[in-house]
Parts: sequence; structure tokens; C-alpha cells
Amino acid sequence: MDRPDRPPVRRVVLPTGRTVEVVDVGDAPVAAPDPRPVPLEGMHVCPACGSRLVFPIAWDEAGPADWDVTLRCPNCDWLGRGVFDEELVERFDQELDRGTEVLVRDLQRLMRANMEDEIDRFVAALEADQIWPMDF
Repeated sequence: MDRPDRPPVRRVVLPTGRTVEVVDVGDAPVAAPDPRPVPLEGMHVCPACGSRLVFPIAWDEAGPADWDVTLRCPNCDWLGRGVFDEELVERFDQELDRGTEVLVRDLQRLMRANMEDEIDRFVAALEADQIWPMDF
């Protein structure tokens, strides 16, 4: 059930069996940042619900070796902000890169599975004489 204070969420099941939530954040209002500390596991872990999908929505330099980062959790809509040292932000960036690689691999598998399905349906239609010149 959608809550009026949350943006719409669509669940997509990837060929690997993983489920991804696609959130349309648009111009949805967000809560004020939560000052809770970042978990020891890293900036990608939500301190409110434990989700490992936290992502940055803004980051700016806050000094020669520090970054001011605003974070958001797509699972519970937690919003946090803090100043973090460069080493922690670098590890977070690497985790984001790893997550991007996983998403790209899953997207490629999904595209391949869709293409294979389309080809199979097209071949079946050809074999059943269901394709006519006027279809093109």
C-alpha cells in the first residue's frame, strides 16, 4: 500500500532472482537529515533499517580531506548528512562502483533474456505462418 508521504515504488525482479525497487523521487518532500552516525560497515548501510543500499544525494568538499555528504536510504526513506573523511568517502565510492557493476550485469542479463524471448516468439510465429508481409 502506497503512503502519501512516500514516492511511488515499482518492484522489478531481475533474471538472477534479485528484486530491485525503482523509486520515482521526483519532487517528493524529504525529511530533515538525521544526525545518526554512519554504521561501522560503511556509509552504504542505513543506520535506521540496516539496508545496504544507501546512496548519496549530494556531496561537496568540506575541507582539504573531508566531504559533506547527504545520504538517503531507498528502503525506509532515512535521510542523513554528515562530514566524512576522504578515506571513508573513498570506500563508499568503491562500494557504489561495485553496486553499479552488479546492476549493469543484471541489466545485461535481463536484456539478453528479453531478446531471447522475443526471438523465440518470432520464430514460433514464422513457423506457424502467422507473419505476413503487411506486418512490416
